[in-house]
Amino acid sequence: MAPLPLKVLRTLIDFIRGALIGIVEIIPGVSGGTVALIIGVYERIIDSAGEFVRGIVHLVLDPPRGRGLATVKHHFRQVAWPLLVPLAIGMILGLLTAAAIVAPIVENHPVQSRAFFAGLILIALWVPARMVGGRWTWREWALAIPSAALAFWFTGLPTGNMSDPSLFLVAVAGAFAVCALAIPGMSGSFILLVMGLYEPTLAAVNDRDFGYLGVLLAGMAVGFALFVRTLQWLLKHHRRVSLAIMTGLMAGSLRALWPWQSESGLAQPPGSDAWLTLLWFVIGALVVTATLVVESWLVRRRIANGVAVIPS
Repeated sequence: MAPLPLKVLRTLIDFIRGALIGIVEIIPGVSGGTVALIIGVYERIIDSAGEFVRGIVHLVLDPPRGRGLATVKHHFRQVAWPLLVPLAIGMILGLLTAAAIVAPIVENHPVQSRAFFAGLILIALWVPARMVGGRWTWREWALAIPSAALAFWFTGLPTGNMSDPSLFLVAVAGAFAVCALAIPGMSGSFILLVMGLYEPTLAAVNDRDFGYLGVLLAGMAVGFALFVRTLQWLLKHHRRVSLAIMTGLMAGSLRALWPWQSESGLAQPPGSDAWLTLLWFVIGALVVTATLVVESWLVRRRIANGVAVIPS
């Protein structure tokens, strides 16, 4: 059998990457931004999203002022469409699959699931820590430690549930959740859980409630448009600082993945299933280690990164 062309293989890889992000976004406590960092697409997503937002702003403002569409086209050309399109399709399909399959597994086996994801994220801390570049100074530690404490406090907040939320609250929750999605270590699903909207949102996805989902997506679009340019600027001008904070947020968020918890999210001592739980923790650590090794191999083979490695 002839090998797949490089562009086809790259598209397939990006589709799988998107599916992974979509799957974990349905699980409270697990950050899609973290997975994007692990699989090597985080900064390209943020850069492309920033250019897309600029293009939309100019599309709205420039024609009425007689400025034409030249600036709009410039920004849209900077978007990594060959990456974002398969990534977005994979995310949508992964999210729908997770809502129907993965979420029930997590609900029926919460202790083992949290242990698995805790092992995954603990090893994944190496990704943003390495991306800081060089030896960490006192400044990086001074930012990472309070960030970890903030995430630790936030993930310890009690959760709730609303049976009939207002659409305004749904839009606000979407705006906050998408900001968390863009930050490694902060889970958009956990934001919804804290605001009492996780179960209604999951039900809306499974029931195809397009009215609810449309309002949620509108809130997400507004929140992302307001937030992504700030994040892009920070990564460009304060890269070490930003990545150190992300590392701290990821570390602190591990509190949400302590395997033994009460229904309200309070930590409890280990149970009689400690050894089985430890096994799932190790499996999670091995999975992300294997992912990082494969990603490194693919980059060396010049087939993983469409813009940086393979010309589009």
